[in-house]
Amino acid sequence: MHIDTAVVLAAGEGTRLRPLTHNRPKPMLPAANRPILEHVFDALVEAGIEELVVVVGYKRDRVQDHFGPTYRGVQLSYVTQTKQLGSGHALRQARTAVDGPLLVMNGDRLVDATTIEAVDAAYADSGDTSIAVLERQDTSRYGAVEVQDGEITDIVEKPQSDGFRLINGGVYVFDADIFEAIGETTRHAGELALTDTLERLVASDRVRAVEVEGMWVDATYPWDLLTVAREVLARGRVVESARDEQVWVDTSARVHDEATLQSPVVVGPDCEIGPDAVVGPDVALGRNVTIGANSVVQHSVLDADTRVDPSSTLVDTVTGQDVNLGVNTVVPGGPADVQVGTEVFEDQRLGAVIADRAEALGDVSFVPGSLVGPNARLATGVTVQGTVREGAEVVR
Repeated sequence: MHIDTAVVLAAGEGTRLRPLTHNRPKPMLPAANRPILEHVFDALVEAGIEELVVVVGYKRDRVQDHFGPTYRGVQLSYVTQTKQLGSGHALRQARTAVDGPLLVMNGDRLVDATTIEAVDAAYADSGDTSIAVLERQDTSRYGAVEVQDGEITDIVEKPQSDGFRLINGGVYVFDADIFEAIGETTRHAGELALTDTLERLVASDRVRAVEVEGMWVDATYPWDLLTVAREVLARGRVVESARDEQVWVDTSARVHDEATLQSPVVVGPDCEIGPDAVVGPDVALGRNVTIGANSVVQHSVLDADTRVDPSSTLVDTVTGQDVNLGVNTVVPGGPADVQVGTEVFEDQRLGAVIADRAEALGDVSFVPGSLVGPNARLATGVTVQGTVREGAEVVR
């Protein structure tokens, strides 16, 4: 039986991606130059899903206003998780919107349509709960699984080492009784986790492990958006027209004849790139981005309405929306030690993250690993290091 309904979990905030998630949920952050959630919907539509139920919560208007009632001819309906009380709780909000078996996946993870099709086919073949699993070396960062004879025998949500071979790929097919199973699951710290329900199912029923290959990438921390963009560009998952091999430029963009685009690179609608600018490799420009003359942008993701004034250099940089970087802005690139909350992550490839509506007035330099909050104002000539809070004014 082919599954025609998918529930997409897109209610989370993504606190570890601050400051970029101050104003929008994690699934609306850019995967190259389109929201992550667009790529998720693309994979589901291409796999033959006929109805999408989207669980929204944090900043839900950013999702609903962007997509509306349909996507590529497929009906979208929305249910709301008013409080973020775990992935199981999020899924349970969809119980009145689903009739029959359902495919479930996260709205902040990019996978291929073939992965979805494989899990769908496994369920059709057996009628058992089916879960995508895949090989990863860094299993300690994800939920690991143990498999024997095609069946999941254990789920290890927080492995203490990388000694496992397979991780939970986060693509599931369930019978409709999953909602009852979630309701019977014990909460921990007030949250209802889908993985806790899965552990109960593994203990009592047969749960199929569907080993898959292909793209599987998500963004947990700000620098991961650079990895996501590289994956998207490497696989050509863009909608802009191809101007050259791995060079995609929207028909409305204006690229000066003396500018250089180094593949892979994607230039979104209404962008403008000035003379003698060098953009790429591994660069994604969102809608209405301006790159001034003699500027260099490499290994970066610049979101919509970002303006980079002339003679600037940006490497390993992620900007939010409506960011203005004045003349001679310099972000030299990583590696760097980056502090996220109270934890420090060493040797990450990150020059800077500059969140929505932040402004650098000119001749501003960024020490690798800097995080600048939304609406911050950086005065002429300052050097930025560490974390700049939302709305701060840095004058020296």
